[in-house]
Amino acid sequence: MERLQKQAPTVKLSAKQKAALAELDSQYAAKIAQRELALKDEITLAQSNGKDEEADQLRAQLNHDRAKLQAELEEKKELVRHKP
Repeated sequence: MERLQKQAPTVKLSAKQKAALAELDSQYAAKIAQRELALKDEITLAQSNGKDEEADQLRAQLNHDRAKLQAELEEKKELVRHKP
């Protein structure tokens, strides 16, 4: 445990930072859910019309969008963590 603390010490977060992190989590969860709902409707429509290739492209887009939003979230969280 001591070696781990020396390599990557834990950072104590203030109440303000914790609140900001929680707000970011909430905002990005909503963004991801909104994107999922929009694309899942399109995927369902494409599948019902027999357009499997289009549905696959939409699934890939959804995965890409989800990963992009997660990366944005982590980037913003790092800024909050290192802000005094």
